[in-house]
Amino acid sequence: MGGRSRSSSRVMALLVVLLPLMALAGVTAEQPNKASQERSFVIDYDNNQFLKDGKPFRYVSGSIHYFRMLPSEWRDRFRKMRMAGFNALQTYVEWASHEPEYGMYDFSGMKNLTKFLTIAQEEDLVVILRLGPYMDAERDMGGFPYWLLNKNPDMRLRSSDATYLKYVDIWFRDVLLPKVKPLLYENGGPIIMLQVENEYGSYPDCDFAYTSHLRDLVVASVGRGPVLFTTDGDGKNYLKCGKIPEVYATVDFGSGTNVIKAFETMRLFEPRGPLVNSEYYPGWLDHWGDPHNTVPAQTVAKTLDVMLALNASVNMYMFHGGTSFGFTSGSNLGNRFQACPTSYDCDAPLSEAGDPTEKYWVLRNVTGKYLPLPPGEVPPASPKFRYGKVSMAPTGSVFQMADLLQKVTNKWPLTFEELLVPNGIVVYQTVLPFRIADPARLTLGDIHDRGYVFVDTEFAGMVSREQDMYDLAIYARPNQTITIVVESQGRVCFGSHINDFKGITTNVTLSNHTLEGWTMTPLPITHTARLQKALAHLRHQAAVHNTLQGTDKGGMTFFSGSFQVPGDSSHPRDTFLRLDGWNKGVAWVNDFCLGRYWPEVGPQVTLYVPRGVLHQGTNTLLLLEQEAAPCLTPDTCYATLQDTHIIDGPTPL
Repeated sequence: MGGRSRSSSRVMALLVVLLPLMALAGVTAEQPNKASQERSFVIDYDNNQFLKDGKPFRYVSGSIHYFRMLPSEWRDRFRKMRMAGFNALQTYVEWASHEPEYGMYDFSGMKNLTKFLTIAQEEDLVVILRLGPYMDAERDMGGFPYWLLNKNPDMRLRSSDATYLKYVDIWFRDVLLPKVKPLLYENGGPIIMLQVENEYGSYPDCDFAYTSHLRDLVVASVGRGPVLFTTDGDGKNYLKCGKIPEVYATVDFGSGTNVIKAFETMRLFEPRGPLVNSEYYPGWLDHWGDPHNTVPAQTVAKTLDVMLALNASVNMYMFHGGTSFGFTSGSNLGNRFQACPTSYDCDAPLSEAGDPTEKYWVLRNVTGKYLPLPPGEVPPASPKFRYGKVSMAPTGSVFQMADLLQKVTNKWPLTFEELLVPNGIVVYQTVLPFRIADPARLTLGDIHDRGYVFVDTEFAGMVSREQDMYDLAIYARPNQTITIVVESQGRVCFGSHINDFKGITTNVTLSNHTLEGWTMTPLPITHTARLQKALAHLRHQAAVHNTLQGTDKGGMTFFSGSFQVPGDSSHPRDTFLRLDGWNKGVAWVNDFCLGRYWPEVGPQVTLYVPRGVLHQGTNTLLLLEQEAAPCLTPDTCYATLQDTHIIDGPTPL
């Protein structure tokens, strides 16, 4: 709450600028002007406000990401947000979701952007669309497709680098913006504003040629109808690089911030026009191994009330966080490398499962002071169910699967990007050609991100970027195979290190001798059809050789099981996967990848299993356990599906 001791004279001076907005405090969203023959959304600089169809308009929007929930839940989340008095949706466009491989586009299912925005319009929400191409959002590589690093390993992302702009231009001009244009408000759609780039002032470069290029690209493709804007932190140094000429500059900040001071900074760059907080944080992100972050509902409500009393437009980031299913969660690199968990709950007004929280009702009361609350009841929380214990059994090891898969050989280790592997796990192997002293020191100059080292199939130790461990002592003889199973924990999503190559990124030495002659085998765990084919071969191979586990503790092993969903009309229901005794790995239900689990370090203990991935009758559960399983006996080898979510479990810190 710091910064409130400013002199009254300075506050009064700022209020002179804000008076026109304060006079409009409480202005509500108007229904479309029936007399108007033209839909329009513009900035009224003379009166410091937005105009929608010629009438004053202020939005209170919430961030909801289409790529973080199933399409079957989109309408439910929108309706709950609208019933809280919010009148707008804000969402990012994730380039990596739509172009997972170069030239291969996907706008189906969870990636159906047009359907997502159309449903929002049907639920009486206008849309603020954040185009990117960079978005952060705690996603792998900040939403960039990994293959950019394959096209040019030296590419300077988020700059006017010609090789980077080549692919941005194709994505924007030929693919994304033609889909956006029909959805603009002026064309009968819901989109009133488009964001150019994202928090560019926080990036170490200050490449105005780049950001101006993006502006011109958008205008050339969709025209000058929609309001273009930028978002940056509420500090002058952020806005100095983040502001783009002819693009409206807005700020972002969380609860407890001195609102007057924050908007005063915005006024240095936008002397006239509406006040806007484009990312107001009701909670915060989590990292594996750190305590779950929460913010008291009353604290969030108090700052929101102050902003709305000034007639500011506010976007709540996030209103519903959802889930980073599969391998889509990113990581951060500050003082140390920290990976983000699967849950993106963010202590938001709607929980990860879409249920109204205490914070929802508190914020609804604030919003209702300034905007009309729609009639009717708020949709209830979705029903949950305890499907109980799921008996698991080993079906084969990572090493057996690697033996069955296509390999790549090279003198030196290749990165995931050089191998065209988007994420997951790659098995690196080399045969020791010489005798070494016992023990010898195995050194990896860098590992991205976690490596399990084996001599033949005996576990020798681990190297970890997160724990800053890059070498270990091993015992090995000539002609033994050194295997390093490398896991990507998600590419860095923010800052100057988003060009985050994965795998073994430097040479490997053993007692100062550089190891050569590497074989690399990517596991197909990011591709459902390929994984199922590999698992079918694996089950046959494992049965023939009667060797099912990768390690004595059950690490590097696939486990499978099944459970029943009742056949009555109230099922399936949402549930949560609990993995007591399991250490670290990846989970799938009915071939849908729920994401990474790591209950050993927390704070996330359970994984959200949405009802949309279940069906009545027999359902399957697959686990890839990397470290240790509770499977000394069949009676202890199980997972549990329960009706409560735990994302605030104990952590080492």
